[in-house]
Amino acid sequence: MDPKQELSSIDLAALVTELHRYEGAKVDKAYLYGDDLLRLKLRDFDRGRVELLAEVGDVKRVHVSDPERVPDAPGRPPNFAKMLRNRIAGADLTGVDQYEFDRILVFEFEREDADTTLVVELFGEGNVAVLDENGEVIGSLETLRLKSRTVAPGAQYEFPSSRLNPLTVGFDHFSRRMDESDSDVVRTLATQLNLGGLYAEEVCARAGIEKTTPITEADEQLYRAVYDALSQLRERLSSGEFDPRVYLEAADDGDGRVVDVTPFPLTERESQSLQSETYDSFNAALDSYFHRLELADGDEADAGDEGPKLEEEIARKRRIIDQQEGAIEGFEEDANRERRRAELLYENYDLVDEVLSTVQSAREEGVPWETIEEKFSTGADRGIPAAEAVVDVDGSEGTVTLELEGERVTVEADVGVERNADLLYQEAKRIEGKKEGALEAIQETREELERLEERKTRRERGELEADDRDGPDGEEGDKEDRSPDWLARSSIPIRESEEWYERFRWFHTSDGFLVIGGRKADQNEELVKKYMESNDRFFHAQAHGGPVTVLKATGPSERSREVEFPETSLEEAARFAVSYSSVWKDGRGAGDAYAVSPEQVSKTPESGEYLEKGGFVIRGDRTYYRDVPAEIAVGVQVEPQSRVLGGPPSAIEPRTATIIRLRPGKYAQNDAAMLCYREFKDRFTDQSFVRKVASADRIQEFLPPGGSQLEM
Repeated sequence: MDPKQELSSIDLAALVTELHRYEGAKVDKAYLYGDDLLRLKLRDFDRGRVELLAEVGDVKRVHVSDPERVPDAPGRPPNFAKMLRNRIAGADLTGVDQYEFDRILVFEFEREDADTTLVVELFGEGNVAVLDENGEVIGSLETLRLKSRTVAPGAQYEFPSSRLNPLTVGFDHFSRRMDESDSDVVRTLATQLNLGGLYAEEVCARAGIEKTTPITEADEQLYRAVYDALSQLRERLSSGEFDPRVYLEAADDGDGRVVDVTPFPLTERESQSLQSETYDSFNAALDSYFHRLELADGDEADAGDEGPKLEEEIARKRRIIDQQEGAIEGFEEDANRERRRAELLYENYDLVDEVLSTVQSAREEGVPWETIEEKFSTGADRGIPAAEAVVDVDGSEGTVTLELEGERVTVEADVGVERNADLLYQEAKRIEGKKEGALEAIQETREELERLEERKTRRERGELEADDRDGPDGEEGDKEDRSPDWLARSSIPIRESEEWYERFRWFHTSDGFLVIGGRKADQNEELVKKYMESNDRFFHAQAHGGPVTVLKATGPSERSREVEFPETSLEEAARFAVSYSSVWKDGRGAGDAYAVSPEQVSKTPESGEYLEKGGFVIRGDRTYYRDVPAEIAVGVQVEPQSRVLGGPPSAIEPRTATIIRLRPGKYAQNDAAMLCYREFKDRFTDQSFVRKVASADRIQEFLPPGGSQLEM
């Protein structure tokens, strides 16, 4: 018997009754795993920590989970999770409902600044949509544009067409719908009355009728028996008096495989010689069932003797990496916070200087700290801005704490603004030093994990014994140097590190030169002012609305030197400039680009002219590249880094395990990214690797603005 993978409408009706108990809980954080598992971490006054899971992929489920069973927080939240956190962090869960009799749950969240609705679709391909207080879609996991309904950012959310609810239909309407069928009773209940196969059979069993009775032979007495059985089902669901069951197939070792979970015992399941386990709540039963289903799927995916100690060590290394990533993220936040505080001192220089001068003058005159604090309090009552900014005076430490633009900044009272800002900058650098140490540590842990996972892979393939003959050092000696078939690998190690240029558009040419381009006007300005050097080359499409593109001769930490760029690199940089310009957005297949040296690029306009932000004046001769094709490729790189790459196909293909070519076309940017993601998942055996390093939002970062067409 195939195990249950999706919750039915009956299941959701029971689940909603229990989820009402969590109304009033406050949202802490939202997480997204891959593209289909959403986790909401909440705090409930009576129950403490509450973990709500919603999965809308091949498995479709919603339930509250035991905190011990939830997956560890992913290292880098995707855009959808960031958006959801911004909307509902700190909000109260105020309502949970099932939409009519459909497999749709609607969660309502309220916060002082905004109300948010979360719609979880557990039918078809599955989806999660986030709506504002007007029902407009802010974001969704999947963009849907059909004749019948649309689910897309900026559009009004549309529910699917209403379905008949068999639990609320009147007897006359019920009889008419049954009479309209040309099938038997059980099929009619399953399809025309929307009960589904299992519960249609259950209703027939409870009614004491033969399920295969043709509708043409059914009479009012049979209809009454079936309707009464439906009414009993409705009353049990509305009362919340469940007796949940997890059903298992019997096994010789007594450890059966889970096949179903229901809110109450089913006659159909009891008649199939299945083992059953009882639970105090339907939520608990769902949590146990899907946890064990996941474990069973993992066991089936594993091949051969895994070696328990090896598995435990791999799991331990992954936990360490998660902790290290969390620490690094914390270091980054702390360093940025100190830097921001230093900037606030300069942005409010006069106010801070007035406070410090007041304290220093008072101390020179021997005024006690308590009196200084009282003077600031009196000044605040009189509306003096400098005094209003003071929130604490600490004489024991010789510090004053100020509130500047919502941020609290503690300064040394006996030095000036510049020295205090310098101390904060030094603290930011000290924290960044700790981050560098953590990065080195995490790299070592990743290398250890990679070796363990590689050993596990060889073990699964039966290659471990042969590899161990290579010598005590584990070196492979004179084995043929061949590129691994990453698409076929069942487990691919992940190697990630961030480079300074990754916040821009970027790629490395076929000859190894770095090309970076601006994503917006601010970055165009930054590239020219900060990163373009005398020996680089400046590219731009011969069209309005294109990125500044810089072909780097050297890296930012290297000494600038003159190089002779190969023609392939120059052509690839031109193709990059054209593909990410308005040429693509306009749907054109080709465009022109030009290149100049950095000294020809200026921010000084001609007399009487005006330059908009991100614009530049080009003086002197230009080297033109005509009819440059608008075409890019996105690919998945496995080594030496695990990440998505995007840019000219000739530069991307040699560096990746597989690519998808794109040209201007009909699919919106986010739709094209999702199509690419699904294609990559189909190509790789290790789909978890794709979910972690090549999610749709990471792919979207490399797609040009405008519509795209995939060329497989």
